[in-house]
Amino acid sequence: MSFDLPYRFRRLRRNSNIRAMVREHSISVDDLILPIFVEENIGQPVAISSMPGVFRYPESDLAEVVQQAYSKGIKAVILFGVSHCKDAVGSDTWSDEGLMVRCIKAAKLAQPKMMVISDNCFCEYTDHGHCGVISDDGHVDNDKTLLNLQQQSLAAARAGVDMLAPSGMMDGMIAAMREALDDNGFSHLPIMSYSTKFASAFYGPFRDAVDSNFKGDRNAYQMDAANGREAVAESLQDELEGADILMVKPGMAYLDVLYRIRQDSSLPLAVYHVSGEYAMVKAAAAAQVIDEKAVVMESMMAFKRAGADLIITYYAEDIAGWLTEG
Repeated sequence: MSFDLPYRFRRLRRNSNIRAMVREHSISVDDLILPIFVEENIGQPVAISSMPGVFRYPESDLAEVVQQAYSKGIKAVILFGVSHCKDAVGSDTWSDEGLMVRCIKAAKLAQPKMMVISDNCFCEYTDHGHCGVISDDGHVDNDKTLLNLQQQSLAAARAGVDMLAPSGMMDGMIAAMREALDDNGFSHLPIMSYSTKFASAFYGPFRDAVDSNFKGDRNAYQMDAANGREAVAESLQDELEGADILMVKPGMAYLDVLYRIRQDSSLPLAVYHVSGEYAMVKAAAAAQVIDEKAVVMESMMAFKRAGADLIITYYAEDIAGWLTEG
């Protein structure tokens, strides 16, 4: 028996060759950005218990970590410093001898072809753990933080960074950074903005990764998870201010936001596959209830399908290996 169907979709799913021929999206190692945590004043890597396979590395190991990533095909890393020189404003971030600057220089020296991205924020460098200067009323002072962000951006630029990535969700952060960079001879440096960053419970393990003593929340400056229209507006505002790449963070729970921004912007889009997402997959894989590789690759494809061009993920090196295996 056969039916007179108007179209048979299964004709283009019959075997692996034809499925590959008509596949709309693909994952490439060129899409991947690897986060690296670097802690000062330690001699050995420190395992992050909530993120199996992820470590805080001593500065002395950074060159080897970068070279290893590059040998696997990774072409971009984003650096997170774990500072032991914290103060109320995160001043170590704009010191030309500070941890952020030292990490940038070491990474570039280790592999000049690696795209080295600085995470430009203050939370890992302040003694209170917030992303900027605390005002007398206990809130983060937006404009004082912008002045410090300009200093931090110039320190990263002088160190030889290839791209800056501000994550503090301060209003006007892209305009402030662009002004500082352009006025000081660094107009060639691109900015990848954490333009739509939600106040998310998915960041939990990241606090272990950066050894944070943070108390409270960031609801007054990071985005409300309920607000989709505002999320799009945040990214479009950063585009107007001069961002070169926009980002949505976290990833899986916000694919709708990523898709909506893709419809309204032609800029490259990044997505951050965050610590909680990584940890949940690791836990489920350890419990043998999922196929880890299959779930990770399906998640990456979801990011690409929703509109992402770039993916920041702790799985970057694993994915690079899986892609090589075919």
